[in-house]
Amino acid sequence: MYFAALLARTEDGWEASDTELDDVETLSDLTDLARDASPDEDTVLVFIEQEDAWFGVVRVDGEDDPRIFVSDATAAARSSYGEILLTDELLGREPGAEDTIAALEELVGLDDSEDGGPDTAPDNTTDTDTDTDTDTDDDDGFDADVVPAGPLGDTRILADLGLPEAELLMLRTDALAEIADALGAAEVLETVR
Repeated sequence: MYFAALLARTEDGWEASDTELDDVETLSDLTDLARDASPDEDTVLVFIEQEDAWFGVVRVDGEDDPRIFVSDATAAARSSYGEILLTDELLGREPGAEDTIAALEELVGLDDSEDGGPDTAPDNTTDTDTDTDTDTDDDDGFDADVVPAGPLGDTRILADLGLPEAELLMLRTDALAEIADALGAAEVLETVR
């Protein structure tokens, strides 16, 4: 189960609103959604949480580039909302690298005109079961070597708002409530939960 909310900092304190991410397909879409929540270009935080799996925070300050923190990149990679946050830049890849890899894999598949190539190996090979297992690991579309396990992104994303880096890295379950409490926005966040 997912929960997504926007917290916009105003002169009167934090204002919260829940948000639907159905129409959000890219980080740019998410950034635009955040900027629309604050016409005065104040700080806006976008919270995304998948219950007991991972959470993400996107911080948008006016026209600055968004800052991103994801609590568990591997778990987020298995989520359509997580994929929005795991940009090439955040993962340390060249922009478009995933598309290039997919295109190269497709070319290799096209060049291998005999899909049964591995089946021509002698039947008495004992490694056949191991090869089959490794083929199923890529079902989620992410290579485990590309997406690091654990936290990823700007660990100081909330430091100036009252949540130090060390505390952010220790958060696990019900993290958004703890973050909102540290920011002094627990009550407004609770109204949209």
